Formats: sequence, C-alpha cells, structure tokens
Amino acid sequence: MFRKLQGSILTLLVLALAGAAAGCGGTATEAREAGDGKASSTKAGGKAEEDPSIPVEVVTLNRGPIEAVLRFSTNLEAERQVSVLSESARRVRQLLVEEGDVVRKGQALLRLQDDEQQNTLAKVESELRKVEREYERQKRLHEQGFLSEEDFSNATYQIEQLKLRQEEAQRELSYTEVRAPISGTVTRRQVSLGDFVTINQPLFELVDFDSLVARVFVPERDLVHLHESQEARLSAPSVGEAVYEGSIERIAPVVDPKTGTVKVTVAIADKGGLRPGLYVDVALVVAAHEEALLIPKRALVYDQDQVFVYRMKGDDEVERLLLAPRLEDKLNVEPEAGFAAGERVVVAGQAGLKDGAKVRVVGARTDDSAPADELEAAR
Repeated sequence: MFRKLQGSILTLLVLALAGAAAGCGGTATEAREAGDGKASSTKAGGKAEEDPSIPVEVVTLNRGPIEAVLRFSTNLEAERQVSVLSESARRVRQLLVEEGDVVRKGQALLRLQDDEQQNTLAKVESELRKVEREYERQKRLHEQGFLSEEDFSNATYQIEQLKLRQEEAQRELSYTEVRAPISGTVTRRQVSLGDFVTINQPLFELVDFDSLVARVFVPERDLVHLHESQEARLSAPSVGEAVYEGSIERIAPVVDPKTGTVKVTVAIADKGGLRPGLYVDVALVVAAHEEALLIPKRALVYDQDQVFVYRMKGDDEVERLLLAPRLEDKLNVEPEAGFAAGERVVVAGQAGLKDGAKVRVVGARTDDSAPADELEAAR
C-alpha cells in the first residue's frame, strides 16, 4: 500500500512540473514574439522622415492706389516779412502793438516824441496862410496890370517854396508815427517805451503768415518729373498728423553748380497751425495710379542690380520672376507687367528659396500686414 501511495505522489509531481514548464515556455515565447514584433516595427518605421518643403508666408495680390513721390524736409518761410526801421531820431512816446498782434498795412505801431515837428509844421502853415492871402491880392493886381511880371513871379516863387517847406514838415512829423508797411503779424518788438531810437534802428519784425511757403532743393535729375501747379503735400510732425495740401508755385530757372540742385517753391493752400521756421516734410507727387496692381515691398528679393519676386505655382511650389517696377511708394511696388490680381507671392521665408523650390504655406494674407507668428514656429 505504501508503494501505491509513493507512485501516486510521483505522478502528481511530474504533472505539476510539466504544467509549470508549459506555463514558462508560453510566457517566454510571448515575450520573444512581442520583442520580435517591436523590433520589426522599429526596423520598419525607422526615424521619421523630415519634410523637405520650406515654410513661407504669402500674400494675395490686390489692386489699389499708389503714388510716386519725391520726399524732402525743410523749414517754412514767409515770402513777405519786413524789418520796420526808424526814420527819425527821437524818444519812444507810445507803443501801440505787441508781439503776436495782427496788424493791417498802414496801421500805427509806435509813436515818437513829436513836439518839435508839430511846432515846425504849425509855423510853416501859419506863414503859408499869410503868404497865400498876399498872393491872391497880388494876383488880382497882376491881372489888372498894376503889378509887374517880375513881382508876380517872385510872389509865385515864394508861395511854392512855402508849400515845399510844408510838405517837408509834414513828412518829418509822419516819421514820428511808425506804421506797418505790410499786413501781417508782429513777430518781434525790438524797442521799449522811453527808448531813444536812431535813424534806421530796427523797431519791429512783421511777417505775413499768408505768404508761407516751403522751399526745397531738388536734384537736377528729377526736374523732368516736375512742373508748376504740380500737387504737393506737407506734414509737420510737431503739430500732429494733419496733411496740408499744396502745389509747386515756382521752379528756379538755374541749377546750383555746387550742389546740382534746383530751388522749388511750394505754396500751401490751408496754412492753419503753420508758422515760419516750422520743420516740415514735403512730398512732391510725380505720378499716381488709382487701380494699380500692388506687390508688397516685403516680397522683393534683391540680387545684384535686379529685383525678383517668388510667386506661388500651385500649392507647394514657387517660381522666381524678375520684377520691373513702374511706380513705388513706402510699402508697395507696381510692376510693369508679368503679374495679376489674385496671384500669391511670398513675403516671408523667401531668403533661401530657389526657382522651383517646394514650399508649404503657413501664413496667407490678403494684405501686407505683419508676418504670421506661425512662420517662425514652423521653423
């Protein structure tokens, strides 16, 4: 019986060991299969292939206005400005205007002491009235034949001399009242009450603000684009963003041989807020097109003396085209030919492009605004 029990135990042990071996074998096999599958997958996939296309941003071409301008900077000048000088040596008795006052031509600005001139004029006029009465009496006698021709001529000469003295006395008196020679604004007062002034001493500066002009000096090569009455625009950074309309009033007939420039005078239509000496930017409009095809300057690629643009050819390829500019402003260029509205051109990412290069568009716009942030991220 004991032998039977031992045989049963041995049989159970053999069965248990066989089951364990079978379990271990299955696990190892699965592990090997999993490992082989992973290896096969890695081998099949390898390293992910890099996209060879170049990220670019494009803009769709549209039509719009464009102007070609010549730009200059200068200071405004008044064509009518005068220095008012004293014509008499006297003391200042009365000041009638101050700096900033607007005056009319002929308006009194200042009065000097005039007692002496008043007395001189009064004496001359009194003597003249007396002589005129005597002259009338002698004239009647001459007409009646009771006065010789010589005596009448002497009487005539005497009255003429007195009239000349009267005019001189009136003129001397007028010098004591200083008047404005032009209409304008008092920009400077150079004397004070009680000052003794001398002949030809400056008293006031007057400026006619309505005569403000801008004078610019244009290179002689650009003269072919200019003519009188041509449109101009002015802006003054110190007074805001207002744009002032103007036109070319005069073009000097000679070229300065030292600078190779010609003086051009620009008249200003509305001068509100402007004043002499103000710094302004001047734009002379030499050409303008209302419905021009506009290529952003951001799209231009310079190669030596030529300018190129990369235009999209399909969805993933570009072609390099030579650009012949017709007009240009600060932001855009109008081409002579070769482009059409609705076409797309590269405005960012074109630095490393070649004709026929493969690209992928990561930023597309219908205007030339700031570059897309995704372009930098794509790199």
